[in-house]
Amino acid sequence: MRHVLRFTLALAIWLPRVAHADPYLLVLGIAQDGGAPQAGYPNEPGWKDAAFRRHATSLALVDPASGGRWLFDATPDFPEQLEMLDQAAPPKNRPDLAGIFLTHAHIGHYAGLIYLGKEVIGAQDVPVWAMPRMQQFLTDNGPWQQLVRLHNIALQPLTAGTPVLLNERLKVTPILVPHRQEYSEVVGFRIEGPKSSVLFIPDIDSWTQWDEQGTRIEAEIAKVDVAYLDGTFFANGEIPGRDMSGFPHPFISTSLARFAALPAKERAKIRFIHLNHTNAALWPGSEARRQVEAAGCRVADEGERIDLGTAAVR
Repeated sequence: MRHVLRFTLALAIWLPRVAHADPYLLVLGIAQDGGAPQAGYPNEPGWKDAAFRRHATSLALVDPASGGRWLFDATPDFPEQLEMLDQAAPPKNRPDLAGIFLTHAHIGHYAGLIYLGKEVIGAQDVPVWAMPRMQQFLTDNGPWQQLVRLHNIALQPLTAGTPVLLNERLKVTPILVPHRQEYSEVVGFRIEGPKSSVLFIPDIDSWTQWDEQGTRIEAEIAKVDVAYLDGTFFANGEIPGRDMSGFPHPFISTSLARFAALPAKERAKIRFIHLNHTNAALWPGSEARRQVEAAGCRVADEGERIDLGTAAVR
């Protein structure tokens, strides 16, 4: 009887560890590059109430079995987001990052790299995956070139459509998307785990422009279990006095109309991310948020976790 009891206790301890060993994605931020509240807008409620603060968009990929931790984009909120990651998946040493994947060279997506430099962490050869023009931008321009020269970061090549194998059960595939390319290409990522996968497209000019290039967003959604999609603006008119019809992002209202024809199961995969500080859908209980949810979609939440073993959202 004593042996049976010992075995039962050992099994009870072992089972949670097996479940916890599944890799997962952690949402570290959901706002547009400037976060919320945004600099230069002193009347926004987030300056006085933490409930109205949101970090710039970033995801973390965690593999408890190997101890690997990867970031998708390095934002101006890097210090707080690294701390969020440390709380969820405690590191052995700081920054203890197995790598960073960059989508493009707009300031909210790579500026956090500065914290890896000698003035702050003084990291050693943190792998940074980037497309060719993005690599050239970092290599040729200060202060980023100092990070390369001092081996704070180690640039790794990305090729559109070619998976990066992180280990035997995790891979990341860059997907070219049409978006303003002043300094670099722009990509999203398909992140695949042992049993489920996630699409991450925080910036795109329009779904119709992608159609013209031979890729339909509906086909990409069909390949994954969860799709984090550009939700920068909700609708024309949210910025007073400006015609937003030419803004290089699909309005959430436009996306909802397009996705209305999808089966409910496909719409349920969609979680809007990269929301501008003017976008009322940032806030639970808003009319904009209610419209998103009534359409069968969601807005991403900071701190939510996607289990890549089950696709469950927690």
